[in-house]
Amino acid sequence: MKLLESKVAIVTGGSRGIGKAICQSFAENGCDIALTYNNSKESAENLADDLNKMGVKAKAYKSDASSFDDSSKLVDDVISDFGKIDVLVNNAGIKKDNLLMRMDKEDFDTVINTNLSSVFNLTKSSIRTFLKQRSGSIINISSVVGVKGNAGQSNYSASKAGIIGFSKSIALELGSRNIRSNVIAPGFIETDMTDSLSEDVINSWKENIPLKRGGNPSDVGNACVFLASDLSSYITGQVLHVDGGMLT
Repeated sequence: MKLLESKVAIVTGGSRGIGKAICQSFAENGCDIALTYNNSKESAENLADDLNKMGVKAKAYKSDASSFDDSSKLVDDVISDFGKIDVLVNNAGIKKDNLLMRMDKEDFDTVINTNLSSVFNLTKSSIRTFLKQRSGSIINISSVVGVKGNAGQSNYSASKAGIIGFSKSIALELGSRNIRSNVIAPGFIETDMTDSLSEDVINSWKENIPLKRGGNPSDVGNACVFLASDLSSYITGQVLHVDGGMLT
């Protein structure tokens, strides 16, 4: 039996990058998947088709994670289509990097709303289902910069640090109901978002990583499989660093 067989997961921001890898890792382990997108309709629907060909049920939903109404409707639609939700992966996120002196309030608010408020929206909307089932695994994707900070990313770092505090609080609130809440903090993961970086910048990052390489999106996907599965049934309120030892 596969690790996630008979489970249903919501993966926000699932159409590309780390989100896509999470969906693929879940499908490889037998999980049915509701993945969301905001703008990338074609890539999301193509991914859903590919996942269905792997023998699981998958469907793409257009949903703005920063909107509570959209998030609530998404959960209702997934329950209607799949019958239940076992795993929630809050992965949707954006960056609007700049030094604080040059950052305007709109860029700060947009990042906080998309990266942090979205975690509240989806978690709040899913809680009633998890409570009825007396089970559920919430996996929130943060970042190493949410742990250590990073110059030029005060908005992004704040949003990712907020995810950690929120997740630990939810673990304390809901642990007695067999609902787990954990965080994954990826380090330097090579995705389309890093393709624009120069080779010199990439090499400087790698030099500061004990494993001397960037991570693959599948490294994050595999960590999510562990936290979604019963292998981690006694783990909650934790931050799992997938960073090649960067913060060691």
